[in-house]
Amino acid sequence: MLVARELLTEGASVCLVDRHTCGREASWAGGGIVSPLYPWRYSEAVTALASKAQDAYPALTADLLNETGIDPQYRACGLLMLDAQDREQALQWSSRHTRHIHVWSEHEIYAHERELAPGRVSAMWMPTVANVRNPRLLQALRASVNSFPTAVIKEHCDVQSINIIGGRASSARVIQNGIASLIQASSVIVTAGAWTGKLLTDMQTGAESRLDSLVQIAPVKGEMLLYRTERPLLTGIVLSNGRYLIPRSDNLILAGSTLEYCDFDKTISEHARTSLAASAEGLLPALAESSIIAQWAGLRPGSPAGIPYIGRVQGLDNLYVNAGHFRNGLVLAPASAKLLVDIVLGRTPDIDPSPYDPALRRATDSFGS
Repeated sequence: MLVARELLTEGASVCLVDRHTCGREASWAGGGIVSPLYPWRYSEAVTALASKAQDAYPALTADLLNETGIDPQYRACGLLMLDAQDREQALQWSSRHTRHIHVWSEHEIYAHERELAPGRVSAMWMPTVANVRNPRLLQALRASVNSFPTAVIKEHCDVQSINIIGGRASSARVIQNGIASLIQASSVIVTAGAWTGKLLTDMQTGAESRLDSLVQIAPVKGEMLLYRTERPLLTGIVLSNGRYLIPRSDNLILAGSTLEYCDFDKTISEHARTSLAASAEGLLPALAESSIIAQWAGLRPGSPAGIPYIGRVQGLDNLYVNAGHFRNGLVLAPASAKLLVDIVLGRTPDIDPSPYDPALRRATDSFGS
């Protein structure tokens, strides 16, 4: 939706196709933290996108509120990191990238988060980390896209194939409400998250189709819990051992998340519920007296080193991909969308596109964590 919005603002006509409902997969299922969880552990390619995107979010969310009346609830609430063992690496990263990290004492920790379980004597505080209420962000984005007269949104619409003729994607065959049709386009952009590799492999037609294995993206399931509390329990985001708590503005607290390689299975499990609840209530004991009101799962688009594929598909003049953001889809989204649109429109990007180029990565990528 961000790619579509960026193209629409440049005067393009855009047809946005989703096999279900726009904005109901990984971006909806996550927590909305506008930062990688341990940013210094990622490559410079991820950091470059994250920095641009983090700087873009305040204006983006303000614009969406003005355009649509839907508030994405962007809030620079800060992130308190209770467990990082690689503190020196974190502080060096902070100095290089001017993303503030402060080392806090026990007194500072409990002055800020009074309800935390006792026993924490030191932590790292990242004051500029923000959170956005991702379902509301996605609602606002859909409304924004839909407001353009040159936009068409086709939901519950399956792409069956892309017809490739003369080194170009000439059209897409789709089925909506049982009716097949062709969508003609000067450019085709695949932004199907965890399903991108499968889609590129399954939907190709024509003798020149060589789309398989161009991207290495695998689904990685994550489960979340949602608590309702009687009173505010947290000031900001708390992170420990890869698990986090995120406060919302209406006494809701998100607890996440698990990480599991299990193909395209989004089934929730009692094991995940028990594990997440133990982590959450271990951090914030008052949650044991609160109600768990929801549990859900989403599929992250896992990729080698968590670096997304952004750019033109090798050997095809007008087929592009923007996928494979792993745990940082929402984090990187504004910068990722702008980079892809710069490439499509032939503009000089303000980020080096080569680390994300599917053609350059094909020979060197190996799927890992």
